[in-house]
Amino acid sequence: MGDPALSRRGFLAASAAAGLGMTTLSACGGDSDGGSSGTTTIEWWNISTTEPAKTVWAALARKFEAQNPKVKVKIVQFENDAYKSKMTALTSSGKLPDIFHTWGGGVLKQQVDAGLVEDLTDRTKPWGDALLPVAKEPYLIDDSVYGIPFDIGMIGFWYNKALFAKAGISAPPTTWSGFLDAVRKLKSAGVTPLALAGKEKWPGMYYWAYLAMRTAGAEALEKAYADKDFTGAPFVEAGEHLKELVGLQPFQKGFLGAAYNSPTGQAAAVGNGKAAMELMGQWAPVVQADAGKGLGKDLGFFPFPAVEGGKGALTEVFGGGGGHALRRGAPQEAVDFLKFFASEATDLELVKKTGTLPVVPAAESAITDPNIKAVQEQLKKATGFQLYLDQAYAPAVGQEVNDSVAALIAGSRSPEQVGQSITKTAKEEQ
Repeated sequence: MGDPALSRRGFLAASAAAGLGMTTLSACGGDSDGGSSGTTTIEWWNISTTEPAKTVWAALARKFEAQNPKVKVKIVQFENDAYKSKMTALTSSGKLPDIFHTWGGGVLKQQVDAGLVEDLTDRTKPWGDALLPVAKEPYLIDDSVYGIPFDIGMIGFWYNKALFAKAGISAPPTTWSGFLDAVRKLKSAGVTPLALAGKEKWPGMYYWAYLAMRTAGAEALEKAYADKDFTGAPFVEAGEHLKELVGLQPFQKGFLGAAYNSPTGQAAAVGNGKAAMELMGQWAPVVQADAGKGLGKDLGFFPFPAVEGGKGALTEVFGGGGGHALRRGAPQEAVDFLKFFASEATDLELVKKTGTLPVVPAAESAITDPNIKAVQEQLKKATGFQLYLDQAYAPAVGQEVNDSVAALIAGSRSPEQVGQSITKTAKEEQ
């Protein structure tokens, strides 16, 4: 999965000062239990709060403990936004968990620049070298390894085939104008076209980011960040396209206050057949089934459409994966856990039980779900790759992208103002 020759396009990095208050860890890495057993406790922070991943990951921790009787794994889990806030505070405090979830990019570089993250280059050889190269890209900083991936994927549209048929849509759209026509047909058929978690902001960012890629090309996002200028015509055009979509009123009722994976949120709306589509990552089917009922054979996937006249290609994809990093000075037991989690046996279990896209080449054969296979095929054909903007950029810039796009979707900011606000924040990060 994924072309090893993919460039590091989009895996941008910059340092920034964190802005939240102090948070203390409930346990320190490498702590002994104080008794004669000499047990070491390692604290593992992750965001796998939905089933089946939550149960599967807990079972993997217990399996590791069984294989390593002198080690205890303390699991601490947060939902996406809460996790980001906690980690920002911990970065400010100068103390990170032993093992923590990371998307790589600018946020990880900020933590590395602060001297808080362990350099894994030597400590993970040779097993780390065997992982898929494209999956490792977000965690490479100055050619050193600061994180180990456990999945890789991309953002695309997940859709309800039955609702498409009801609206007379015979095939997924491949162009933006065709996509807008599909939205109109769904509304005419009495179907809510799109579900969106407006409360959490990052799902809305996906639309603007992809539209910017399709109008300006993936390389333009890297250049805009380097130049600290998002005011160019293609970025305004991306906002105009999004504004046109919003004008069709395609989202579910109350979307501005909706969460992502709550019982009344974005994933549930699609999983329960209340909305026809959502723009989301490769984890979407699992969350739809956890928050709602899931669509089974009615679920399909298609890549973000091309924008007519745009410089971007349909084969340029937006997304990323999940990985683990270690605090600086983490004990060997934490490195051992990363090796265990990146093993073929573990990857096979993640693929079979949670729909994860594998990072160990030998585990690719375990993919059976046709939609996950479709995502994998898109990644294989990718000619460019852009990491999530709120992770690729410095934290303050990424947050401004989320906030500005959310304001555009809510109708309180213009396409021009989105680019101006992001530019202003980017320049302030100098």
